[in-house]
Amino acid sequence: MKKWFVIMLILTAVIFGSVIGFNVFVQGKIKQTLANMPEPAMPITVATAKPTSWQPIIKAIGFIEPLQGVTVSNQLSGLITHIKFNNGSRVKKGQVLITLENKIERANLKSKLAQLPAAKADFDRQNKLYRNSSVSKQDLDKAKATFLAMKADIQALRATIAQKIIRAPFDGLVGITDVHIGQFIQPGTDIVRLEGVKTMKIRFNITQNQLPKIAVGQQLNIKVDAFPKRIFKGHISAIEPAVFYQSGLVQVQAEIPNHDEQLRSGMFSNVEIILPPLTNQWVVPQTAINFSLYGNSIYIVKNLKEHGKEIKRVFPITVNVIERHGNLALIEGDLTTGTDYVTSGQVRLSKGSKVKVTPDVALDLPNKMPQL
Repeated sequence: MKKWFVIMLILTAVIFGSVIGFNVFVQGKIKQTLANMPEPAMPITVATAKPTSWQPIIKAIGFIEPLQGVTVSNQLSGLITHIKFNNGSRVKKGQVLITLENKIERANLKSKLAQLPAAKADFDRQNKLYRNSSVSKQDLDKAKATFLAMKADIQALRATIAQKIIRAPFDGLVGITDVHIGQFIQPGTDIVRLEGVKTMKIRFNITQNQLPKIAVGQQLNIKVDAFPKRIFKGHISAIEPAVFYQSGLVQVQAEIPNHDEQLRSGMFSNVEIILPPLTNQWVVPQTAINFSLYGNSIYIVKNLKEHGKEIKRVFPITVNVIERHGNLALIEGDLTTGTDYVTSGQVRLSKGSKVKVTPDVALDLPNKMPQL
C-alpha cells in the first residue's frame, strides 16, 4: 500500500513538472519572438503647419423683428362702418384703415359751427361797447368765455371725429384682421398687425467679456432656417448701456436691410458678428486635436535615426484651443512652420510611437444630408 502511494506521488510530480516546464518553455519562446519582432508602424495622415489668417466671429442667436411694428387699435369705442384695406395688403402712411360711426359727432360739429359766428359777433359787439363804457366788464368776459368755449368744443369734436378714423402710422404690410363691418368694438381692440418690412432688426445677447470687441456700425451675418444657403448682411445699431447683473449678458440690437422682403418677424436666426481678421495664426482641423480633461494636445511627427535607419515617431504637444468654426480650430501651442502634425489615426498613438504616413482618403462631407 505504501509502495503504491509513493509511486502515485512520483507520477503526479512528474506530470505537474512536465506541464509547468512546458508552460515555462512556451512563455520563453513567446517573449523571445516578441522581442525579435519589428516595432509596428501605426498608419496616420499628416498636415504641415504654416501660419495663416483667421476670421474671428462672435456667435449668438435671436429672433427677427420689424424695425417698425405695431398692432393697430382704436382709442374710442364705436360701430365699424368701413374697412379700407385687404388682408395682407400694402398700405401707406396716413392711409385710412378703419372708420367708426361718427354721425352724432358730425351733427354736433355742424351745430357748433353754425353757432360760432353769432358767438363771435356778440363778443366783438360787447368789446366795442365796453370800450365806449356802455357795458360792464362782466358782460364782456361772459361773451368772451362763450366764444372761446364754442371754439374749444369745435376742436374737441374734430379731434373725436379724427380718432374714429384709424389710419396707418407708417408704410408697411397689414396682416389678417379679426374685426368686421357692423361690429361694435371697445377702446384698445386689436384691429390688425402692421409691420414695416423694408428694414428688420434682431436682438441678441453677448457676454460682458465680449463687449470690448463690438461697436455700433459693426457688420454681422444673419442666417435663417427658411433660406439656409443665403447670408443676410446687417450692422449693429444699438448696444444696451447696462449689463444684466443676474446673467452678465448685454443686449445688442442690429438692423438688417430687407428690400426683397424675404425676412419676416419671428424667424429664428443665427448671428455672426464679424471681428477684425487675425494674421499669422495656427489653424488646424479639429480632428487633429486630442480633447481631454487634462488638457488638449496634438501629435507632431519627428524624423529620427535609429540603427542607421530613418524612422518617424510622434510626440504630443499641449495646445490651447482659442476658437472653433466649422471643422477648423484656432490654437496656441509650441508649433513651428513646416512641422508635420497628425490629422487622423491618433487613437492608437502614445508618446514616441512609430508611425508611417498614408494618403488622406477621407470622403468629403456631403452638402446635404441624405433623406431616408
